[in-house]
Amino acid sequence: MKLGLINSAWAQAGRETAWGIEKTKELGFDTIDIFADPLEIDVRERQLIRRECNRVGLPIVSLCCVATGLIDFNPSVQRFHVDRVAKYLELTYELSAKNVLLVLGEYIWNREVIRPEDQWGFAVENCQRLGDYAAELGVQIALELEPFQLSLLNNVETMVRFIDDVDHEAVRANIDVSHLCLAKVPAEELRRLKGKAIHVHISDCDGKVHGDLPPGRGVVPFEPYLREIAALGIDGCVSIELEYSPEPEKIEAWVAEAYRETRRLMQLTGLASCSK
Repeated sequence: MKLGLINSAWAQAGRETAWGIEKTKELGFDTIDIFADPLEIDVRERQLIRRECNRVGLPIVSLCCVATGLIDFNPSVQRFHVDRVAKYLELTYELSAKNVLLVLGEYIWNREVIRPEDQWGFAVENCQRLGDYAAELGVQIALELEPFQLSLLNNVETMVRFIDDVDHEAVRANIDVSHLCLAKVPAEELRRLKGKAIHVHISDCDGKVHGDLPPGRGVVPFEPYLREIAALGIDGCVSIELEYSPEPEKIEAWVAEAYRETRRLMQLTGLASCSK
């Protein structure tokens, strides 16, 4: 698999888009994922992203989208978020990327008042609609597993059930190694995602709370997870996801550290040569 970076690492440190794209290539990454809302950026920013990635030879793989309103109980809110995710799919097509990394929401009101199965049904129906549009554009949706108690997709079991319920080739899973650790999901559980996963996120954490750190700065046991991912034979990439650096002025060193350690782990576990 190839190794990429989500460009939010640079944006969170206040660095400009073009600078971040060039630095990503300079550090040795194979690909890049873009964190940009198509409803917030203008045509100049869209063209800048495409132009700069083409100039340095850095393929865009994924666009990151959080759309918690897809499971809202208000139909008008759901429609807005379906339309919004559709704009992400269109930007994915425009940038010649492969997928939209989609974060669904959480059950509201402690799974009371609104029946959990209704929110689940909203998500299934809306992802089926979005899957149809993704297929028309020749792209896919990669669903994020979030490790929080009330998240709709918070372990491998719920991810598998959801993908089976949606039953759409354009709607698949993303594997986030840090999230698996936080959710206390054994590495062996990943075998259930054979043929269902298309993208991977990697970062470290303290094992207690969400925190996207460079691998090696936390407690995540990477090797078992990465060996299981290698066995899945995913034809995609591993993208490093970093949260706010404690020293924004040293963000380049922060990202370079993450790159070196992740590349080492990929070579150690057979991911570096897997499905290229």
